[in-house]
Amino acid sequence: MKYNLLLLTFALLLAPSAKTQNFDMFTNHADIGKPAIAGSTEFSPDQVYTIKGAGGNVWFGRDEFHYAYKKIKGDFILTANFRLIGKGSHLHRKIGWMVRASESDDAAHVSAVVHGDGLTVMQWRPLKGAHMRDPQDEIFTKKTAVEVIQLERVGKTFIMRVANTGEPLQEIGRTDAIDMPDDALAGLFVCSHDAAVLEEGQAWNVRIELPVSEKYDGNRDGVLASRLETLNVFDGNRKIIYENQGRFEAPNWTKDGSKLLYNQGGFIYTIPAQGGTPEKLNTGEAIRNNNDHVISFDGKWLAISSHRSDMPGGGSTIYYLPITGGEAKLVTDSTPSYLHGWHPNGKEVVYTAQRTSKSPAYNIYKKPINGGPEVQLTFNSKGLADGPEYSPDGKWIYYNDNRTGTMQIWRMKPDGSGNEQLTFDEHNNWFPHISPDGKWMVILSFPSTINSGDHPFYKRVMLRLMPVNGGAPKVIAYLFGGQGTINTPSWSPDSKQIAFVSNTGPATK
Repeated sequence: MKYNLLLLTFALLLAPSAKTQNFDMFTNHADIGKPAIAGSTEFSPDQVYTIKGAGGNVWFGRDEFHYAYKKIKGDFILTANFRLIGKGSHLHRKIGWMVRASESDDAAHVSAVVHGDGLTVMQWRPLKGAHMRDPQDEIFTKKTAVEVIQLERVGKTFIMRVANTGEPLQEIGRTDAIDMPDDALAGLFVCSHDAAVLEEGQAWNVRIELPVSEKYDGNRDGVLASRLETLNVFDGNRKIIYENQGRFEAPNWTKDGSKLLYNQGGFIYTIPAQGGTPEKLNTGEAIRNNNDHVISFDGKWLAISSHRSDMPGGGSTIYYLPITGGEAKLVTDSTPSYLHGWHPNGKEVVYTAQRTSKSPAYNIYKKPINGGPEVQLTFNSKGLADGPEYSPDGKWIYYNDNRTGTMQIWRMKPDGSGNEQLTFDEHNNWFPHISPDGKWMVILSFPSTINSGDHPFYKRVMLRLMPVNGGAPKVIAYLFGGQGTINTPSWSPDSKQIAFVSNTGPATK
């Protein structure tokens, strides 16, 4: 479902730009502390950082290492996958995130690191010139190497989280004992722990997110910028293909795999799947489109949800039109109706809707696109059933429902019978999207602290992968997003990738 749209004037100010975009997160690459051997940083077309660094240590009263960094003001979330290359010469060679007060070799800093022997720990120098805190004396230490490391700043507090591949992040350290200015340096580093040796590491899925506060009041205007990303669901590698300072949402992948489609400011845009210049799609008089747009299984049609100026409150209404653009044809004039799926036969759509002002409940309905009765499939009296989507063989409708108290993934037969619950965890799980080969499902998972009936903007969320018949979900992405991240089907035609939107504050390069 979708809430109020951006004002049109605001959308025009943030219209897509043809300017070539640079997705390197860092503006500075430098050796800190004058190591005997110079280090380097390379950023590949696949958006992988390869970092080489020497240096005696990051310890005691001064440091030596190679640093790829930028200046950031205020709160942030730093997340990446890390690995050290080769056997290495010292067990305490290290790679990870570092936040520093300055480029000085004795600056106050905090780092979240993995060592050559697998020691994964948060360590810090509380004041300029002070000795480092010994992680061996802290309770927040892991002896087994992890791949994903996150370092978050909230005011004066720094929080370290880690995860093995496919698992949720777990907090292993926090401190507020660092004399860190509001404007700080943040980035990736490598230290060899051997002044005569140059060590090498890699970091990928590197994301710097500038979040809103957890107390954010839910204003629906475009507070944060948006990133359009693609993700290989089997190896977990992410790639940013487009950024915009406004809010855009909910990418679809076209049937031929050449383009992605998304909504921004009431309009629908297409963009090459490898990135490039967005182009506005003609949707006729439907110019208040929200993030519920779906491409038919045969790739010929686009169904949309667009708000109407002639309805009280501008209720969301369902239309369809050729994928190449054209005048939108009305499917249902009953509002509010939020589209989510096509039947594989191309003759019917399925959606969530509220049909009586006396009940707050949203239920799932289906309707032929060229006329015919609306059929109700779920019958919640108070809760929310949302995100319905047909399996490619047409045998199931997958959806999310909070009838149990948390939002979980369910499926039912096309006539509404045979309901099965597929997820059972503590997360609030939304928008099941089924791969074109019918084998896999990607879901958006909110933390348990979020109301089960809400899927707000600008929260810490996960994308998870699981078999369509149920099973343990595997985390494939950690991000700051939520509403608009993956509301609609977004698989690539070969069932290997998905597209989604993440959010962050304005760039600070």
